Amino acid sequence: MKGHPGTGKSTLARAIAAALRFPLLDKDDIRDPTLPIQTLLINNSPSASTLLNDLSYAVLWRIAETQLRLGLSVIIDSPLSRRAHLDRLLSLAAGSGARLKVVECRPGDENEWQRRLEARAATGGDCAEGWHKPASWGQLRRLVEGYEGRSDYEFGGVAKLLVDTTAGETVENMVGKVLEFLVDDNCGSVD
Repeated sequence: MKGHPGTGKSTLARAIAAALRFPLLDKDDIRDPTLPIQTLLINNSPSASTLLNDLSYAVLWRIAETQLRLGLSVIIDSPLSRRAHLDRLLSLAAGSGARLKVVECRPGDENEWQRRLEARAATGGDCAEGWHKPASWGQLRRLVEGYEGRSDYEFGGVAKLLVDTTAGETVENMVGKVLEFLVDDNCGSVD
Protein backbone atom coordinates (compact mmCIF):
# COMPACT_ATOMS: atom_id res chain seq x y z
CA MET A 1 0.00 0.00 0.00
CA LYS A 2 1.22 3.47 -0.87
CA GLY A 3 -0.26 6.86 -0.08
CA HIS A 4 0.02 9.97 2.03
CA PRO A 5 -1.63 10.15 5.45
CA GLY A 6 -5.41 10.33 5.40
CA THR A 7 -5.78 8.86 1.91
CA GLY A 8 -7.63 5.77 3.14
CA LYS A 9 -4.77 3.32 2.61
CA SER A 10 -4.97 1.83 6.12
CA THR A 11 -8.74 1.34 5.87
CA LEU A 12 -8.30 -0.33 2.50
CA ALA A 13 -5.26 -2.35 3.68
CA ARG A 14 -7.21 -3.77 6.63
CA ALA A 15 -10.11 -4.73 4.39
CA ILE A 16 -7.81 -6.39 1.82
CA ALA A 17 -5.90 -8.30 4.51
CA ALA A 18 -9.17 -9.50 6.04
CA ALA A 19 -10.57 -10.57 2.65
CA LEU A 20 -7.41 -12.49 1.75
CA ARG A 21 -6.61 -13.58 5.32
CA PHE A 22 -3.05 -12.32 4.82
CA PRO A 23 -0.95 -10.81 7.60
CA LEU A 24 -1.11 -7.01 7.66
CA LEU A 25 2.18 -5.29 8.45
CA ASP A 26 1.44 -1.66 9.29
CA LYS A 27 4.36 0.74 9.75
CA ASP A 28 2.23 2.77 12.18
CA ASP A 29 1.92 -0.27 14.48
CA ILE A 30 5.70 -0.13 14.80
CA ARG A 31 6.06 3.68 14.95
CA ASP A 32 3.24 4.40 17.40
CA PRO A 33 4.90 2.82 20.48
CA THR A 34 8.10 4.86 19.98
CA LEU A 35 6.62 8.02 21.57
CA PRO A 36 8.28 7.47 24.97
CA ILE A 37 11.64 6.91 23.30
CA GLN A 38 11.32 9.99 21.11
CA THR A 39 10.32 12.07 24.12
CA LEU A 40 13.49 10.98 25.92
CA LEU A 41 15.79 11.54 22.94
CA ILE A 42 17.04 15.09 22.81
CA ASN A 43 13.72 16.62 23.85
CA ASN A 44 11.73 15.31 20.90
CA SER A 45 14.19 16.64 18.31
CA PRO A 46 13.66 16.29 14.55
CA SER A 47 16.73 14.02 14.35
CA ALA A 48 15.17 11.69 16.94
CA SER A 49 12.01 11.60 14.86
CA THR A 50 13.97 10.73 11.71
CA LEU A 51 15.96 8.06 13.55
CA LEU A 52 12.84 6.41 14.97
CA ASN A 53 11.01 6.60 11.65
CA ASP A 54 13.96 4.92 9.90
CA LEU A 55 14.10 2.32 12.66
CA SER A 56 10.37 1.68 12.19
CA TYR A 57 10.96 0.97 8.51
CA ALA A 58 13.92 -1.32 9.31
CA VAL A 59 11.70 -3.34 11.66
CA LEU A 60 8.89 -3.42 9.09
CA TRP A 61 11.22 -4.74 6.38
CA ARG A 62 12.64 -7.39 8.74
CA ILE A 63 9.17 -8.64 9.71
CA ALA A 64 8.13 -8.69 6.04
CA GLU A 65 11.26 -10.63 5.13
CA THR A 66 10.53 -13.25 7.78
CA GLN A 67 6.94 -13.68 6.61
CA LEU A 68 7.98 -13.96 2.95
CA ARG A 69 10.67 -16.52 3.75
CA LEU A 70 7.98 -18.57 5.46
CA GLY A 71 6.10 -18.52 2.16
CA LEU A 72 3.38 -16.18 3.37
CA SER A 73 1.94 -13.37 1.33
CA VAL A 74 1.67 -10.07 3.19
CA ILE A 75 -0.04 -6.71 2.93
CA ILE A 76 2.34 -3.87 3.87
CA ASP A 77 0.77 -0.56 4.85
CA SER A 78 3.19 2.36 4.66
CA PRO A 79 3.33 5.68 2.85
CA LEU A 80 6.04 4.22 0.56
CA SER A 81 7.07 7.85 0.16
CA ARG A 82 10.63 7.25 -0.98
CA ARG A 83 12.01 5.29 -3.90
CA ALA A 84 14.43 3.64 -1.44
CA HIS A 85 11.40 2.01 0.23
CA LEU A 86 10.26 0.54 -3.08
CA ASP A 87 13.82 -0.64 -3.78
CA ARG A 88 13.87 -2.41 -0.41
CA LEU A 89 10.57 -4.14 -1.21
CA LEU A 90 11.92 -5.18 -4.61
CA SER A 91 14.93 -6.70 -2.88
CA LEU A 92 12.72 -8.55 -0.39
CA ALA A 93 10.53 -9.90 -3.18
CA ALA A 94 13.51 -11.03 -5.23
CA GLY A 95 15.12 -12.72 -2.23
CA SER A 96 11.99 -14.70 -1.42
CA GLY A 97 10.58 -15.36 -4.88
CA ALA A 98 7.53 -13.21 -4.11
CA ARG A 99 5.69 -10.91 -6.50
CA LEU A 100 5.41 -7.25 -5.62
CA LYS A 101 2.32 -5.26 -6.52
CA VAL A 102 1.59 -1.75 -5.28
CA VAL A 103 -1.82 -0.29 -4.56
CA GLU A 104 -1.62 3.49 -4.29
CA CYS A 105 -4.41 5.45 -2.64
CA ARG A 106 -4.58 8.89 -4.18
CA PRO A 107 -7.72 10.93 -3.44
CA GLY A 108 -9.11 12.84 -6.40
CA ASP A 109 -11.16 15.14 -4.18
CA GLU A 110 -8.77 17.18 -2.05
CA ASN A 111 -11.60 18.70 0.00
CA GLU A 112 -12.83 15.24 1.01
CA TRP A 113 -9.27 14.16 1.78
CA GLN A 114 -8.84 17.23 4.03
CA ARG A 115 -12.17 16.54 5.75
CA ARG A 116 -11.18 12.92 6.49
CA LEU A 117 -7.71 13.86 7.73
CA GLU A 118 -9.04 16.51 10.09
CA ALA A 119 -11.92 14.28 11.26
CA ARG A 120 -9.41 11.55 12.11
CA ALA A 121 -7.33 14.04 14.09
CA ALA A 122 -10.43 15.39 15.87
CA THR A 123 -11.44 11.94 17.14
CA GLY A 124 -8.09 11.78 18.92
CA GLY A 125 -8.34 8.40 20.58
CA ASP A 126 -5.32 7.06 22.41
CA CYS A 127 -2.65 9.77 22.32
CA ALA A 128 0.00 7.05 21.85
CA GLU A 129 -1.67 6.00 18.60
CA GLY A 130 -0.99 8.11 15.52
CA TRP A 131 0.80 10.86 17.44
CA HIS A 132 3.35 11.14 14.63
CA LYS A 133 0.75 11.68 11.87
CA PRO A 134 -0.30 15.09 10.57
CA ALA A 135 -3.24 16.41 12.60
CA SER A 136 -4.16 19.24 10.25
CA TRP A 137 -4.25 19.97 6.55
CA GLY A 138 -1.41 22.47 6.99
CA GLN A 139 0.78 19.83 8.64
CA LEU A 140 0.06 17.41 5.80
CA ARG A 141 0.89 20.03 3.17
CA ARG A 142 4.22 20.74 4.91
CA LEU A 143 4.98 17.01 5.04
CA VAL A 144 4.25 16.54 1.34
CA GLU A 145 6.23 19.68 0.42
CA GLY A 146 9.12 18.28 2.46
CA TYR A 147 9.28 15.31 0.09
CA GLU A 148 10.13 17.85 -2.65
CA GLY A 149 8.41 15.70 -5.28
CA ARG A 150 10.39 12.59 -4.33
CA SER A 151 7.25 10.70 -3.29
CA ASP A 152 6.16 10.59 -6.95
CA TYR A 153 8.68 8.29 -8.56
CA GLU A 154 8.85 5.78 -11.40
CA PHE A 155 7.83 2.23 -10.57
CA GLY A 156 9.57 0.64 -13.54
CA GLY A 157 8.15 -2.82 -14.09
CA VAL A 158 6.29 -2.99 -10.78
CA ALA A 159 2.55 -3.48 -11.23
CA LYS A 160 0.65 -0.60 -9.64
CA LEU A 161 -3.03 0.15 -9.19
CA LEU A 162 -4.18 3.71 -8.42
CA VAL A 163 -7.29 3.90 -6.26
CA ASP A 164 -9.23 7.13 -5.82
CA THR A 165 -10.57 6.69 -2.31
CA THR A 166 -12.79 9.77 -2.62
CA ALA A 167 -14.67 8.63 -5.74
CA GLY A 168 -17.74 7.55 -3.74
CA GLU A 169 -17.14 3.80 -3.98
CA THR A 170 -17.67 1.56 -1.00
CA VAL A 171 -14.66 -0.07 0.63
CA GLU A 172 -16.07 -3.43 -0.51
CA ASN A 173 -16.06 -2.30 -4.16
CA MET A 174 -12.51 -0.95 -3.87
CA VAL A 175 -11.40 -4.24 -2.29
CA GLY A 176 -12.99 -6.11 -5.21
CA LYS A 177 -10.98 -4.07 -7.71
CA VAL A 178 -7.79 -4.59 -5.72
CA LEU A 179 -8.38 -8.35 -5.53
CA GLU A 180 -8.84 -8.50 -9.32
CA PHE A 181 -5.59 -6.58 -9.72
CA LEU A 182 -3.73 -8.87 -7.33
CA VAL A 183 -4.75 -12.08 -9.09
CA ASP A 184 -4.01 -10.73 -12.58
CA ASP A 185 -0.53 -12.00 -13.48
CA ASN A 186 -0.41 -9.95 -16.68
CA CYS A 187 -1.08 -6.52 -15.21
CA GLY A 188 1.14 -3.49 -15.44
CA SER A 189 0.28 -0.09 -14.04
CA VAL A 190 -3.43 0.57 -13.94
CA ASP A 191 -4.79 4.09 -13.49
